Amino acid sequence: MHRTTALGGALTALATAAAGVLVAAAVSTTSAAAAVGGTGTGYLHTSGNKIVDSTGATVRLTGINWFGMETDNKTFHGLWSSNPWRGQLDKMASLGYNTLRIPYSNDALKPGATASGINDFVNPDLVGLSPLQILDKVIDYAGGKGMRVILDRHRPTAAGQSPLWYTSTVSEATWINDWKMLAQRYAGNPTVIGADLHNEPHAEGTNPAATGACWGCGDTARDWRLAAERAGNAILGVQPNWLIFVEGVSCPSGGLSNVWDGDTSNDEDCGWWGGNLTKAKDFPVRLNVANRLVYSPHEYATSVYRQTWFDAPDYPANLPAIWDKYWGYLHKQNIAPIMMGEFGSTLVDPKDKVWLENLMAYAGTGVNGMSFTYWSWNPNSGDTGGIALDDWTNINTTKQAILQPYLIPPVGGGGPSPTPTTPGPTPTTAPTGGCTASYQQVNAWQGGFQGELTVKNTGTAAVNPWSVTWTWPSVSLASGWNATVTQSGTTVTAAAPDWSRSLAAGASVTIGFTANGAASPPGTVKLNGTAC
Repeated sequence: MHRTTALGGALTALATAAAGVLVAAAVSTTSAAAAVGGTGTGYLHTSGNKIVDSTGATVRLTGINWFGMETDNKTFHGLWSSNPWRGQLDKMASLGYNTLRIPYSNDALKPGATASGINDFVNPDLVGLSPLQILDKVIDYAGGKGMRVILDRHRPTAAGQSPLWYTSTVSEATWINDWKMLAQRYAGNPTVIGADLHNEPHAEGTNPAATGACWGCGDTARDWRLAAERAGNAILGVQPNWLIFVEGVSCPSGGLSNVWDGDTSNDEDCGWWGGNLTKAKDFPVRLNVANRLVYSPHEYATSVYRQTWFDAPDYPANLPAIWDKYWGYLHKQNIAPIMMGEFGSTLVDPKDKVWLENLMAYAGTGVNGMSFTYWSWNPNSGDTGGIALDDWTNINTTKQAILQPYLIPPVGGGGPSPTPTTPGPTPTTAPTGGCTASYQQVNAWQGGFQGELTVKNTGTAAVNPWSVTWTWPSVSLASGWNATVTQSGTTVTAAAPDWSRSLAAGASVTIGFTANGAASPPGTVKLNGTAC
């Protein structure tokens, strides 16, 4: 009853499920309104079952996993493709993913570690860089787009996942010291919001001779809850602003029930690797800094493993009770926030599409819903496929259409916090010399479309703060990013986010959006009142 996903470093992408036709996926009014909040301002912390920013505003992380740094390549997969690394991040942000979960192995952090599988022609700026230096560049660029980053210790070595947080070759001390190094490396950069301590702790060995990760058993060598406390508190000692993401186990005892003995009376109720948080209420993770704990279960469908509940006669009506039992109760009882760190499927089995639709509905719409990072961007995840197709450029529109209504695009706050200023109104300046505007339609579907409006300040002075307006007689805004985008009647306003208030002379800004109605370009575009 555990995950068997293939995350190898092969350079040849595996085929994903055939992309379907993108159906209408208009963001609900609640979700569209929440999108203005993006990923918030400054560092994040928790309040009950919510994640909130430095101002107390609720933030929902709606992200995606981009793996590879945990494999033999020691860096992001897809860097071998014809799509530059920045282009891939641009696409993720434009689709509405506001957070990036980045798996790594301790091998990638070692001195002298080298990254491989990089197309030097497409990504010349990555040539000769170490895995950590490439990670620095991705974090910097993602932060500039308003995205947040969660670091995920996915494996001790590139060889594979481990049931415990340590192995015979990678000690607990190495695990914790590497985390402290990363916390120090990104201290002061609120793009990086936290640590997913260890990926998918799980059972090993047959009960009663269990050797895998337990929860609340009290054995310091196996109790994942106690280990999470040790690592989490060590990290918070270096970087007290980080969130600590703690996954579940598979079987709370840490051992596999002997399902072949014919005796089911003592067979344990186990779940996905990392997905069982049934004991977290009775044995909570205790951190030295309050309001930093986020529980992060994993949840999968039949393409990973055919759990018994997928074939139950009351499927899919049985799913909410299963999720409640394993991890959803933590959110519903206001104990702690939930951030589903991994969930995904190839969607080859029709039951999996039903599963994904029901899971997203369970997570809830708008800013008050549960946070998540979908598995994965990569098309070469053997048992789930990805959002990206094999060219690492086009996307699986069937999956994206299901996720789209729940995504809150990044619209600021992921980069360095703005410098405090003296209270009072900031004068709005007009561009001296004018502006130009260009429009590109990115996608379209029945009842809606996606576009990008690029506005350049052709004047001789910076515009601070900038604001772009345009008219849309028969179109209604669904969501927007790279600005605070709102609509009043037939006028749409894209206001500068706090993290990028000034538009320098000669600089451009690209405003992305999705809208309901017949695809049509923005009309009468103005920069701070000056027509472009």
